[in-house]
Amino acid sequence: PDYENIVGPLGKIADNIFLTIFRMKMAEKVGVDSSLPKDDFQGLMELTAALNARYSDRLQVQQIAQEVLRACFPKWLPPQFAFLFAGPFPKFSSRMNAWATALCGVWLMGECEINDCEIDGGGIGEKQGVLVKRCRFMEESGCASVCVNSCKIPTQAFFADDMGLPLTMTPDYETGECQFSFGLTPTCEGEFDAKNTPCLSRCPSLGGMRKWHSRADSGRLTSPNTASPCSLMDD
Repeated sequence: PDYENIVGPLGKIADNIFLTIFRMKMAEKVGVDSSLPKDDFQGLMELTAALNARYSDRLQVQQIAQEVLRACFPKWLPPQFAFLFAGPFPKFSSRMNAWATALCGVWLMGECEINDCEIDGGGIGEKQGVLVKRCRFMEESGCASVCVNSCKIPTQAFFADDMGLPLTMTPDYETGECQFSFGLTPTCEGEFDAKNTPCLSRCPSLGGMRKWHSRADSGRLTSPNTASPCSLMDD
């Protein structure tokens, strides 16, 4: 897709504002910034690459990515949302967040549509889901490990820990789609499948980034550029 011409419902100016704010907050947390303009998406991808290359421990990457999301909101908002909305009105809160994601997330993910999704208890949540038709972040990173550690896990954690709302994100690395299911708690099986997705053939590090993120567990640290290709993420 020509992502530069895919514009969110609020317009191109709003998309650029969202990108600029997110980029600035991410640069603060990572400690470096790209030389590209603040509203250049590739600058964000350079920051993402720097974050993943700097930390071999995937938990650190996930924690910093979650802190970036927190920094994008006033400190009082997430806990108040959890108390006033997510707790007493979970269905309404799920629909609200699905709507907000589709409204404000096009600059990051590409075209989105609100849909029905599975929720806790085995039911179907009407308009509680968002289908990302072809995720720009996933496609341009070209790396399953970056997708899981920089986006999926920290975003799920942010909504659960800070907003008081369960969220499951299900990326499809063959089609580029990603399903957001608000009101659905991630399962151990689903998280295991995501973490053990085979490396993408277009991965710019040839699987090295995933190996790099797995080295901290074994105490063997190597550069992500020199690691050999791997088929699965180590536990």
